Amino acid sequence: MQGWTGYSEKGVRIVIPRLAITTGDPRGIGAEVVAAALSVPGVRTVVVGPDDVVAGMRAERVVGVGAWAGGGDEPLARAGRLTGRAVEAAVGLWRDGEVDAIVTGPGDKRALNAAGYRYPGHTEMLRDLLGAPQVAMMLASERLRVVLVTTHLPLRDALAILTAERIVAIGEIARRSLREWFGLEQPRLALCALNPHAGEGGLFGHEEEQSLAPAARTLGIAGPLPADTVFVRAMRGEFDAVLAPYHDVGMTAIKVASFGRAVNVTLGLPVPRTAPDHGTALDIAGKGIADPSSMREAVAVAAAIVRRLREGALSRP
Repeated sequence: MQGWTGYSEKGVRIVIPRLAITTGDPRGIGAEVVAAALSVPGVRTVVVGPDDVVAGMRAERVVGVGAWAGGGDEPLARAGRLTGRAVEAAVGLWRDGEVDAIVTGPGDKRALNAAGYRYPGHTEMLRDLLGAPQVAMMLASERLRVVLVTTHLPLRDALAILTAERIVAIGEIARRSLREWFGLEQPRLALCALNPHAGEGGLFGHEEEQSLAPAARTLGIAGPLPADTVFVRAMRGEFDAVLAPYHDVGMTAIKVASFGRAVNVTLGLPVPRTAPDHGTALDIAGKGIADPSSMREAVAVAAAIVRRLREGALSRP
C-alpha cells in the first residue's frame, strides 16, 4: 500500500488512513457489513478473512487466512480459528507499518474458545497480542460514550474486581484516550453507581462509599451518580463519557440510546481499534438484510482517530 499522506486538488497535504478490516466469524453477517462499509470515502483498506470470503471484495488489498468452505474439522472451531487468524494477521499488518488502525468484524466468543483462543472477546485478545498492560472498552455514538470498568464477566466476579484502584486505572485510560484520540482537551467524566440510588447512604449497599466514591475523588470526576440519571445527563451534554461499573448497565444505556449507530473502541492499545456495536447475527446471515450502519461508523471513527493522530504528528516540527 502507498503511504498515509497525499495531496488535495489544491495541493494541501492530507492524511489518508490505512485500515485493516477483519470479516469476523464466517458464519455471521461480518462479510456482508464489511463489504458495505468499504464505500466509506477517504480511506485505504486491507480486508482480512477466509480466502473464499474476502475474494472479490472491493478493497485495495485482501489477505486470506485459509479457506472456510470445505474444511474437515468441526465448523464452530474452524470459524473461531479463521476469526482468530484474521485478527492476528491484522496485528501483523500494523506491526509491519502497512496499516494505521484495525477494525474488526463481529466474532463468536464460543467459536474463538473452541479454536483455542481463550478470551472473552476481541478486546482481551488484542490486549495480549499487542502487549498492552491494561485496556478498556468504550462504546461511543454521537449521543453518548460509555466506558466499561468491567466487561465480560459473571456479575459476581465483576463485583469482586470492582476496586477503587481498577476504577482509577480505567478512568485514566479513558481520560488519556479522549484527549489523544477524540480531541477533548479536558474530558468531563462521570462514574455510574453500582447500587440503586447510589447506595442511598449505605441503605442499599456499601460499595459506593467504600470503592466508587474514593475512586471518583482520586480522578476528580463526578460520581458515583445513580444509573437511572447519569446516562441521561451525559446525553444532555453534561459529561463527555460515563464510567460504567459492569457490562450490562453500560451496554444497555448505549444500545437504548444508539443501537446500530454506536462503535466499540478499545482504549489503551498502541493502535486504534474499532468494531461495530453488534454481534454475528447468525439468524439473519446470508439473507442480505443486515444493517451495515455500525460497521460504517466503525470505519469512519477509526479513520478519524488516525487523521487526528497523524495531523498532530505532521504539525509538529
